[in-house]
Amino acid sequence: MSRAVVPLSAGELLGAAEDLADLLLDTVAGGASIGFLSSLDRASAAAWWRAQAPAVREGRLSVRVFKDGDRITGTVGVAFVDKPNARHRAEIVKLMVHRDARGQGLGRTLLTAGEEAAAAAGVTLLLLDTETGSPAESLYRSAGWTAVGVVPGHAADPGGTLRPTTFFYKNMP
Repeated sequence: MSRAVVPLSAGELLGAAEDLADLLLDTVAGGASIGFLSSLDRASAAAWWRAQAPAVREGRLSVRVFKDGDRITGTVGVAFVDKPNARHRAEIVKLMVHRDARGQGLGRTLLTAGEEAAAAAGVTLLLLDTETGSPAESLYRSAGWTAVGVVPGHAADPGGTLRPTTFFYKNMP
């Protein structure tokens, strides 16, 4: 069985929307603050993924998934800035690992894949944000990201409680 990080075209993203919806639902159910509340349902999760296809088609978003055989167990996105004065930077978005695939280094593998995709596109500055105190925050720190600061009450966790968010950056070679 093959295991690899692969990029998705817009068409492939549309074809994987249901599998990605399952991953998104699992991530939210696991308590990750990735922009969704626990009331998220499968149809809405799949619709959200389908809505990302135009950005992928237009080159504003790169989505990579970790495939374990036919199953998607993780994903990471790179959102590219379209402003003329900011094309040197991008944002790591929606890094997710299915709960039953955690503890195997998959988060770091996906983060590295996102960084490499950004560097290949000429990006020299990456940004991201995550819930302060989350396991993801530890991952980013250990991967050489620099914390810029913390904004209290920036985003709600899946249960709706406002939590602080730590903002990070990383200069790319």
